[in-house]
Amino acid sequence: MSRVRLIDRYSRQVAVIGEEGQERLRRARVVLVGVGGLGSLVSMYLVGAGVGELTLVDFDTVNLTDLHRQLIYREGDVGKPKVDVAVERLRELNSEVKLRSVNEVLNEENAEKIIADADVVVDALDNWMSRHVLNEAVVKLRKPLVHGAVIGWYGEVTTVMPGRTPCLYEIFQSRSLPQCAGYCPVVGPVVGLVASAEATEVIKLITGIGTPLFNKLLVIDGKNWVIDEVSLVHVENCPVCSRYLRT
Repeated sequence: MSRVRLIDRYSRQVAVIGEEGQERLRRARVVLVGVGGLGSLVSMYLVGAGVGELTLVDFDTVNLTDLHRQLIYREGDVGKPKVDVAVERLRELNSEVKLRSVNEVLNEENAEKIIADADVVVDALDNWMSRHVLNEAVVKLRKPLVHGAVIGWYGEVTTVMPGRTPCLYEIFQSRSLPQCAGYCPVVGPVVGLVASAEATEVIKLITGIGTPLFNKLLVIDGKNWVIDEVSLVHVENCPVCSRYLRT
């Protein structure tokens, strides 16, 4: 991208992160796992910000119940694969971003292959079983992972840096949002708060600007407007970290 075009498109952002920061975004490869409530919004922020390559991973189709919070989709999209619709909309937002879609369930067989080339991985999943699979893959490959979760009025965000912070297994053992039973009841704008925090973490990791949420869990209570940080500590003999991070 020419300097004139860069300044023209990203002028408000370059004023904050500089041309070097913008260039780092342009070269970055991000894998976003889950294109539902959190992931659909994260994808829009990252594509708008000008990440170089974004891979969208989801096997689901658009449902009418998604539309109150998954604002990338429309009524006419109901029944269509989420990754296909999302790629189409995101191309309209920024045609300069390379978009890849993986219309598959994340599992133990494909997780490492999907994230192998990623600079940052984003957890926008809605179930802990898939998160455990993703966690094991990012720890094994030592990929930074931005985690977000939401239920009801509440959300949480943290960034996992294997070897430097607790992994998701350790966080789940100590504290996390309740698990959903069949479906997750959520207030749409609270999903937006968590997605915005996740996208901000990704931009900080890529540009090297600011302080990521290492060893800290950002907890958002949208009902009572309480935003707090919880310190995270390693769990002794974590089965994931001890398996893949032995020195």
